[in-house]
This record gives sequence, C-alpha cells and structure tokens, in this order.
Amino acid sequence: MRLSLVMIVKNGESTLRRCLESAAKYVDEIIIVDTGSTDNTKLIALDYQSRVFDYEWTNDFGAARNYALDKSTCEWSLVLDADEYISNDCREALTNHLHSVPAIGKVKLIDKFMGKDGINHEQTYISRLFPTNCRYTGRIHEQIVSDLPRHKVDIEIQHDGYFQKEKSSRNVPILIDEILDHPEDPYFHYQIAKEYRGMGNHEEAYSHLSTAYSKITRREGYAPSIIINLMYSIISTGHLEEGLHIIESEQKFMWNSSDFYFVSALFLLELINSNLEIYGELLPLIEDYYLRALEIGDNEQEGSVIGTGSFAAHHNLGVYYEVTGSINKAQEQYRKAAFYNYEPSLERLKELK
Repeated sequence: MRLSLVMIVKNGESTLRRCLESAAKYVDEIIIVDTGSTDNTKLIALDYQSRVFDYEWTNDFGAARNYALDKSTCEWSLVLDADEYISNDCREALTNHLHSVPAIGKVKLIDKFMGKDGINHEQTYISRLFPTNCRYTGRIHEQIVSDLPRHKVDIEIQHDGYFQKEKSSRNVPILIDEILDHPEDPYFHYQIAKEYRGMGNHEEAYSHLSTAYSKITRREGYAPSIIINLMYSIISTGHLEEGLHIIESEQKFMWNSSDFYFVSALFLLELINSNLEIYGELLPLIEDYYLRALEIGDNEQEGSVIGTGSFAAHHNLGVYYEVTGSINKAQEQYRKAAFYNYEPSLERLKELK
C-alpha cells in the first residue's frame, strides 16, 4: 500500500520545512496544493520533491482538500497542515494501519496555546489517515465523509497554529459564515472561540463558548471540551458569577474529567479572591478538586490538557498547601511535580530549602 502526504498551504515558509522533514520519510509522495503563497513556500516544497499545484482559494477548506486528494496517486493519504509536524516514530503504526482492515485513522493532535498560567497543550483525536477515495465536506474544520470505522493510530502531531494571528484572521470570517448557516450547531461556536482565544480576544471567546454551552446535548464528543473551555473563559474574563452553577450542574457529567476538576479549582481560587467574606468557606474544595483531578489522572479524553491530572495538579495543590501553611505537604506535591521536570515546582523546591 502506497501513502501520500496531502497538504494545502499558503505562506507557510516559517513552518513548512519542519512539517515536511517530520513526514517525508514515511510517505511515497508529497502533494502540495498552494492557495496563493507570496513567500518561499513552493520553493521549500520542491526541496522535498513535492508535486506542487496551484489552486484558486474560494474560502472553502473542504473543496481545497478534495482538490489535493484528486492529485494523489496513492491508495492512502495522510493529511497535515504546514503548522503541524509529526513528533513520534510512527512507522510501525502507519504500516499496521495501512495493511489491516480498511478504517479511518484518528491521530492525536496536540494543540499548543497560551493559557493564563503559560503555554498549555490540549489533545484531540482527528481523522487524518484514510483511503484516498474519501472526500471532505465543510468550508472549515472540515470532516471526512465515510462509513468506514474510525480507529486510533499511534501518530502524534504537534500544532502551534493558534499562535499565528494571520491564520486566525482568515478563519474567523469563514466560521462566522458557518454560524450564520448553522445557527443551532454548537460546533462552530466552539471552533471560533478557539480562534479568538488564540488572538487574545477573551470576551469574544467567552461569548461564543456561552452560546455553544447553551446548545450542546452532551452527546457531542466535544461537549466536555466546551464546558472546560467555558470555565477557563469565565476566569479570563471575570464573569465569575456563572462558574459555580456550571460546576454544580456538570459534576456528574464530568466526573471522570481531570481537566474539569483542575479548572474548577482554578475558578474557586479566583472566586474566593474576588470576595473572601462571601466565598471563603469554599476554600477546602480547592484541595478536594485537585485531589480528584489527580485521582483521575491524565487520560486520552477529547480536549484534555496535558498535566491537569499529573504535574500541573501536583504543583497547584502544592501552592494551595503552601499558602495555607502546610509546608511539608506543599514540598511533597512539588516533589511529585518535579518528577515530571516541571520547572515551576523545581523552582519552589529550591526556594523552600
């Protein structure tokens, strides 16, 4: 079975080489469809013996990706964007998938974004490895249409596109059109909120996450992520009055989500600091929520942020113990976080010696 790397690109010279370097060794051909680059994107693509095609952009990612798939000569296709790259050795996983029962391969996408406590990494699973005769639908955040089963494949893809303001400014108008066309679909509100978060526009992100939250049925795979991101947005914007109701309403649904308990603890700290007299009695819940996050641990749930069930929770619990005067307990938690080489905990341990 032969495999194509299939990409659509525009002005990707800053990241394309990194992407191609990570993937070229696994594929039999590289298809690059350029939608109007004015930089050295196409020259970089040619360095990797890519087959490069020009395509007139029509504000439709699905159509552009289908055009790229039309150019593939291989039975299977792997789809990447220029701001992504493969970060693990996936040769065996690719080989096994291509020679097993036909299925859509879901790869782990690790999104890098700026959170309130610094850079965070959110993981999701997306369909990126499939028979080339499959096709996309949707103008943005397009989806593969297929009746084939979907299997997770051990391929890790790093993505830092939410740091690129130009990309977000291109995506937002398309997402607005999708929202106008599908006003009851929470998915596009969820996706545009991610774009606004990357742009630092937390009020717009909050507005769209609130709308998405009001429309979810909780049968959506991304529903937990909407709830968690709304809690972070509430913290970022100071709309604290809503957070307690969400925590109370969603604990049963989110019982196995370390991210939910982690962000709930962060929220409680903000709430208590906003009015100690009214909310001070909630302080012990911060410890309870971090302990619950650690009990659940890091997992493969859709939209989970790496560390909320391990090093980040240990560190924050250490901070809680430190400010409440339990220094020995704080040091114990910092040591557990330091096991992961978590720099903030390593620094606190030095200072507490």
